[in-house]
Amino acid sequence: MKKHSKHGEIIKPFGGKFHRNEFSFVGAPCEVIQQLSKQIAQKLEPNLNVGYVDASHGNNQNLEVFSSVYTDMIIHHQLQFSANDSEYKMRSLFQANDLVLINGNHFNAEKQMVIINSKKEESLSRKLDRLSNIVAVILDEGESKVFDFLKEKLENVPIFKIGEIEMIAALIQGEVVNRKPKLKGLVLAGGKSLRMGHDKGAIAYHGIPQREFMADLLSNFCDDVFLSVRKEQELQSSYPTIKDTFLEMGPFGGILSAFKQDPNAAWFTVATDIPFVDQQALNKLVENRNLSKIATCFHNSKTGFPEPLITIWEPRAYPAMLRFLGDGYNCPRKVLINCDVEEIEVPSEKVFTNINTPEDLNKIDI
Repeated sequence: MKKHSKHGEIIKPFGGKFHRNEFSFVGAPCEVIQQLSKQIAQKLEPNLNVGYVDASHGNNQNLEVFSSVYTDMIIHHQLQFSANDSEYKMRSLFQANDLVLINGNHFNAEKQMVIINSKKEESLSRKLDRLSNIVAVILDEGESKVFDFLKEKLENVPIFKIGEIEMIAALIQGEVVNRKPKLKGLVLAGGKSLRMGHDKGAIAYHGIPQREFMADLLSNFCDDVFLSVRKEQELQSSYPTIKDTFLEMGPFGGILSAFKQDPNAAWFTVATDIPFVDQQALNKLVENRNLSKIATCFHNSKTGFPEPLITIWEPRAYPAMLRFLGDGYNCPRKVLINCDVEEIEVPSEKVFTNINTPEDLNKIDI
């Protein structure tokens, strides 16, 4: 039998099993953790959409405060999928959330908040392998000292009293904000320009090739800017390229290929055949960017639909687009129509003007 060879490595998204931003509370009785989590969620909502992960405790847990709740029922999960088939489903369950709070007595998380409770000292001492990234210590009622076995793990870690809900919530919100996805630019320059008869991206509406002009505009807002091109396409440009790895899918494949290169970035995409896009339009998208949504885009009143090719796609769009692909769809507009997006008014409908043919080109006046 042939030995299985390892596939090439790809970049994985930030975060842990449940979410890009996940925090466990460990070291106290489960009812204390549950109550603390609810109080923090109430402080964070509606600015942040909070999910919760726990195990079943055989009582009415009253978890309505959370927008998403996952409960391990031991034999079955609360959503009724098989307990041995859950490992790679978790992040998709919480895709709509901005962060997830977790009962650390039952589950590990990427970041931990340790609660000091003398009744749980011995139990906590057996969980040291779970404490890899402590972001805060919380002193339960009547507690004043940190356990000695924790001290070497707590350099520069803030300590709160359990009643200081606003301060704990503010720290969590700060951790989420600090992991705000970087904005990278992507000029969709991989079209074959069959109707135009020559490369649309090379047309110099503004004195330089349009793809370079759009990349220059994006560079005012983005950490890095790339040109999205077909696998066989070679371009002369000062900007780096991302070649399609999702082939024959047009802009959809270009966006997915960018996410494959960096799934932790948000991708600000623009097409090369819309020459009236300007800095004002791009700036409006950036100013109205909503990190809690799949994407931020303009509404096209003429079509009645969101406009997909001048759009900021957040990291959570990547798994959503892959699901659409798995269902046989490769249309970015269909993704926007059927997902939770921030759709805003465009400064001028002229921005949507497409130039696809020589006749279109002859009619316009830049």
